[in-house]
Amino acid sequence: MNIDEIKLMFEYNTWADQRILAAAGRVTPEQFAAPTTSGVSFVSLRGTLVHMASAQNIWRLRLTGYYAKDLTQAEFDAVKIKEADFPTLHAVEERYQADKQKMLDFVHSLTDESVNSKIRYFASPGTPVERIVWQCLYHFVNHGTQHRAEAAALLTAYGQSPGDVDFNSVFLAERGNKAD
Repeated sequence: MNIDEIKLMFEYNTWADQRILAAAGRVTPEQFAAPTTSGVSFVSLRGTLVHMASAQNIWRLRLTGYYAKDLTQAEFDAVKIKEADFPTLHAVEERYQADKQKMLDFVHSLTDESVNSKIRYFASPGTPVERIVWQCLYHFVNHGTQHRAEAAALLTAYGQSPGDVDFNSVFLAERGNKAD
């Protein structure tokens, strides 16, 4: 995979996340925090959005070396984003935007060579993992797709659909990309 493909994936990821956040801005505070039984991974719209922000933070830290050594459970837990710390959508958005910029800065620092290099990190104490950088970046965007879909289902149930967040027929079309 090359850096231009990675940058395109991250441009899409940001675009799709922004659609979800914009739709979330149209729900009531009660809907934002309400527990749901609809089968989403994180119980509420807030929980889902906090998880997405947390994943961005964790993957950036993995990719930039924070988890390169075996940390204690307390050290792992210290950097985790906790839902209770984000009572409002505004609080989630602030954290998301700050971490998004750090992640994009990291992505834009990469080269074709570095996206194809290996990294080693600890997924949890005592659990080393070795991956190619682009695989981690691809996973991060794909992981976001799952949780955007869950958030979109909740938002649609609240009457605030984010609309279509399709990569090919909407995102690329909006950018003016045409198949050659």
